Amino acid sequence: MKTMATTKIEKVENDDNPRLCRSIERPTMNRHGILNRVIAFGFLAAMALAPVAQAAQAQSKSKDDFLPPAVFQAAGSTADSIQSTVDAFRAALGNPNNGNNPPPIDRSGHREINWDGGNVNIVTTTPPITPFDTFLNTRGAQFTTPGVGLSQAAASGGPQGGVAGLFNNPTYDTIFSTFSPSRLFTPVGSNVTEALFFLPGSNGNVPAAVRGFGAVFTDVDQPDGSGPGKKRGNRRASTLIEYFGANGKLLFSSFVPASPGDASLSFFAIVFDEPLITRVRITTGNAEPGRDDDENHDIVMMDDFIYGEPQPL
Repeated sequence: MKTMATTKIEKVENDDNPRLCRSIERPTMNRHGILNRVIAFGFLAAMALAPVAQAAQAQSKSKDDFLPPAVFQAAGSTADSIQSTVDAFRAALGNPNNGNNPPPIDRSGHREINWDGGNVNIVTTTPPITPFDTFLNTRGAQFTTPGVGLSQAAASGGPQGGVAGLFNNPTYDTIFSTFSPSRLFTPVGSNVTEALFFLPGSNGNVPAAVRGFGAVFTDVDQPDGSGPGKKRGNRRASTLIEYFGANGKLLFSSFVPASPGDASLSFFAIVFDEPLITRVRITTGNAEPGRDDDENHDIVMMDDFIYGEPQPL
């Protein structure tokens, strides 16, 4: 098991828009302390996994009013490489998976989105749209991107050619895999996806927070990012996930563990003791899809999203 090496408390200035920040610029962070406790669950594939270059970060007003979340991370060449960590995260959020059901009275359980419509034989590609409101009312989650839109597509094949056809890049036909067959989720015209949470059944009229959020990624190749020349020691990982609270401040951020090689799978998630997360921003890879996946461009797609039962603010 591999845990993250360091965890820091950070302060982030993000006062322009507390609910939805469409900018792809990173927050400016100022170090003001060191967290004294992080729990990490990482079942990383020893033969395939390169080390995580950038540790997770967290911020709060003071050390006394903030408990850092439990962290779950894993990566490897197959779904089995991350399965136990995904299951441990589900258990930490609490069961059952509430699906499209109304919120339980005690607000227990969690929600999942696998992009497959409950049918592993769905291989059609949806047109890119934003906001992506398919699960806004039923599961309390809305997704946006600063790009053209968000789309569901098979890893390969299908009547529209899957992600290879969506991005007009035949090399994509084999470099991505799914955790839950058969479709992936991806932004188009950007590598940034944002998630907002609402009370299920409210049609997006009741903002909400969740205790935790996690996502599966495919083909995270670069644990230390990209940049000019051959120097690699000071680079960051290519895929970043950031968690924000109701006041728009960054609660926690981490780079997603990599597993070099085509069609690998990675998982990253956190869970707090109480519902604090109102927005999540995911940067998949270091370039928007469409480019070739090579030593300078790490192209990454997403699969299952798993998050706590949304609680009204």
